[in-house]
Amino acid sequence: MITLDGSSLPHVRVSLPMYNLPEMRAQNAAFWTAMRTELEACGVGGLPVELDYDRKPVPAEIERDTLFSQVCGYPLQTIFRGQAVLLGAPVYTDAYSNGPTHCGIFIVAREAPYRTLADLRGCRFAFNSIHSNSGMNLPRRAIADVAGGAPFFGSIAETHSHPGNVERVAKGEIDATCVDCVTYAFLERHRPSITNATRVLAPTPPSPSIPFVTTTAAPPKLREALTTALMRVARADEWAEARAGLLLADIAPIANTKVYEDLLNYADQAKALGYPDFR
Repeated sequence: MITLDGSSLPHVRVSLPMYNLPEMRAQNAAFWTAMRTELEACGVGGLPVELDYDRKPVPAEIERDTLFSQVCGYPLQTIFRGQAVLLGAPVYTDAYSNGPTHCGIFIVAREAPYRTLADLRGCRFAFNSIHSNSGMNLPRRAIADVAGGAPFFGSIAETHSHPGNVERVAKGEIDATCVDCVTYAFLERHRPSITNATRVLAPTPPSPSIPFVTTTAAPPKLREALTTALMRVARADEWAEARAGLLLADIAPIANTKVYEDLLNYADQAKALGYPDFR
């Protein structure tokens, strides 16, 4: 890939792994086509035509050849710290996002008796990843308020899949989960049979939305081109359909990365309340 200052990265990866249902492949492809077009207009050449659809939401690392991706904010402060440059924060149109923020939402079966988070004591719970913000960090903080410093769930399982956990609730295999509110909105759009069998019990505390990122190995001029292209895709009329396909109202510049660093405060608060880990 040719960068603006004449240097090059021999191979680059592009992916959108956070909201990557198979049913969304066309929408994700349209968004990358928009980004690729705008990057080429900025003078960046040799770009991949296709997204990597197999990339995991929580990879082993943010590789130095990661040109463009979307990475959960919590592991960016823990296992991925220092590996990525933030480019922009998406603004989604779902019911629980507010500006460039989102949250986790606790999901239970539609006919389940639970009415409050406290009612979940002793239930069968599943979450996607110990490194997840909406699946672990945010719900841990919410449960800390009602756990009383004691083990809370009857059983708990790490499954590595937000959509899979909602399906497990719908099938009665588990009693509750907590997923990214945007994930649930995409399930409502693409898999209504699952969301019709479930409901939202409660939201977690808010969080900055999942940012678009590039590798720290990207030269400054390439970072600038990526940001310029992203803002064009966020606001140009010609890309309105690409935005709508991913429930995007806008993409906000990230003026202060401290809002992501502050996600660690939720972990500290849960620990202070005697609930440092899911249990």
